[in-house]
Amino acid sequence: MSDNNFNITVIRNATVYTGKLNEWFVGDVAIAGERIIALGDCSHFYSEQVIDATGLILAPGFIDVHTHDDLEVIRNPHMLCKLSQGVTTVIAGNCGISSVPCVTDVEPVDPINLLGPKADFKYTNLTDFRNAFERAKPSVNLAQLIGHTSLRAQVMNDLSKPASEDEITQMQSLLRTQMEQGALGLSTGLAYPNAKASSSNEVNRLAAQVTPFEGVYTTHLRTEFQGIIDAMDEAFATAKQANLPLVISHLKCAGIDNWGRAAEVLAHLEDKRKSQSVCCDCYPYAASSSTLDLNQVTDSTEIYITWSETHPEMAKRTLADIAKAWQLPLMEAAKKLMPAGAVYHCMLEDDVKQFLSFENSMIGSDGLPCDPHPHPRLWGTFPRVLGHYARDENTLSLALAIHKMTALPSSKFKLNKRGKIAKGYFADLVLFDANTITDNATFDSPIAQSVGIKHVWVNGEDSFVEGLDELSITQYGRGGRFLSRT
Repeated sequence: MSDNNFNITVIRNATVYTGKLNEWFVGDVAIAGERIIALGDCSHFYSEQVIDATGLILAPGFIDVHTHDDLEVIRNPHMLCKLSQGVTTVIAGNCGISSVPCVTDVEPVDPINLLGPKADFKYTNLTDFRNAFERAKPSVNLAQLIGHTSLRAQVMNDLSKPASEDEITQMQSLLRTQMEQGALGLSTGLAYPNAKASSSNEVNRLAAQVTPFEGVYTTHLRTEFQGIIDAMDEAFATAKQANLPLVISHLKCAGIDNWGRAAEVLAHLEDKRKSQSVCCDCYPYAASSSTLDLNQVTDSTEIYITWSETHPEMAKRTLADIAKAWQLPLMEAAKKLMPAGAVYHCMLEDDVKQFLSFENSMIGSDGLPCDPHPHPRLWGTFPRVLGHYARDENTLSLALAIHKMTALPSSKFKLNKRGKIAKGYFADLVLFDANTITDNATFDSPIAQSVGIKHVWVNGEDSFVEGLDELSITQYGRGGRFLSRT
C-alpha cells in the first residue's frame, strides 16, 4: 500500500472487539473506501485521517434485529436515533407488519399503522421500496422481512377470519415475489387481532415459500403470557416443517401471572436448539409498547397511553388515571381511547435480565419511530445494554453484549461480510467509551441521545460523532445500503 494513499482512515490504539465471542485485542484498524483493509499494527499506513482511540472500544457496528424502521429510513434518512446508539444496520418488517407489499389507496390496518400514515405507503413491492431507499440514501443499512399481516391485508376483506384456500394461494404468490426481490424471510405477529385467526396451516404454507430462498422465519408469538410454551411449540413446528431457522421476537414473560418463568422458557428453547436452528431477540426494559390492545387491559400493572386518535388530549397519562378522570371502568376507558398507543409495564426485571444474559439472544430495540411519545428503547436500547446491564449490573459481560449485537445477528440473518472486524469486511464500525456509555432516554423524556458513542462509520462513511444534533448530522455522509438476501 502506498504511503501517499490519503483515502485511508486509521483508528489507532483501540481495544478492538472483533464481534466473535471473547475475541479482542489492543491495536489499530485501517479502512479504505467501504472495507476494512488491515488490523493489528497499522503504523506503516500513512493517513491524514487518524483517530486516537486509546482507552476506547472499537466494535462492529451494532445490528438492530427487531425494528419497525421500514418507512422511517425514507422519511428521516439521517436516522439519528439509531446512529447515536452505534447502530449501523436495521432489520425491518418484524411482528408480521411490513411496508411492502401494500395497496397504496387503502388505510393501513392495525398494527400496520404503527409504521406510519396512509400517505407513506407508496411501494407495492420490494423492488419499488428498494429503489426509494437508494434514492433516499439513508445513514444505516436495512434488510427487510415480509410481514404476514401485511400479506393478509392485501388479499382479505375480513382479517378476523382464517384465510380461505384462494387467499392463501394469493399470499403465497405475493410472498414468493418479495423473496425473489431480495427479502430476508417471513415475519408473523400472531398475537395481534388481525392475525390471530390465522391457522397453523396458513402460516406453515407461507413459511414454506421461504424455504427455496434459504430465508428466515421470525415471529411475535401467538401469546407471551401464560400460554407461552404452547405458542413457542407452534413456532418451532412452523420453522421445522419449512426447514427454516427461527427467531422468536422480543422473548418475554408478560403479565404478572407469568412472572418468574424466564428459566423455564429458556430451558424449553435450549432443548429445541438440539434439533433445529432457534434463537431469540430481546430488549433491555421491563415494559413493552404497541397499539392499545383490549386483551392486555388490566389493573395489575401500569398502562401508559402514548397517543389516541379519538382523545389526543389524554396522551402521556396512565390508563388508570384517564379512567378515574372519566369516571369509567378501565376497559370502557380503553375502548373510548381507541385507536391508541400504549406502553405496558408488564414484565419482571429479573426475567428481563435472564433473557438478556442468555447466550443465544440478540438485541432488538422494537422502537416505534412514529409514536409521538415513544418507548425509550427507540433511542436507548444499545447503550442501556452496554452501560446499565453489562457495566453497572454485571448482568452479562461486555464481550457477550457486543457479540449479541454484531456477529451473532449477522450469522442468523446471513448478512454477508458484516458483524465482525476482519480484513475484507464492510467497515461498519462503532467507537465507544465503555466507562461512560449511558442511555439518557426515559419513559418521561424518551427522545434523548445517549452519551459515550464517540464515532460511527457505515460502509466506511464517516456518519456520526458524539454530540451531533438533527441539524449538524446533515453535514455527514449517508452510507447505508439495502441488504438483499441475494
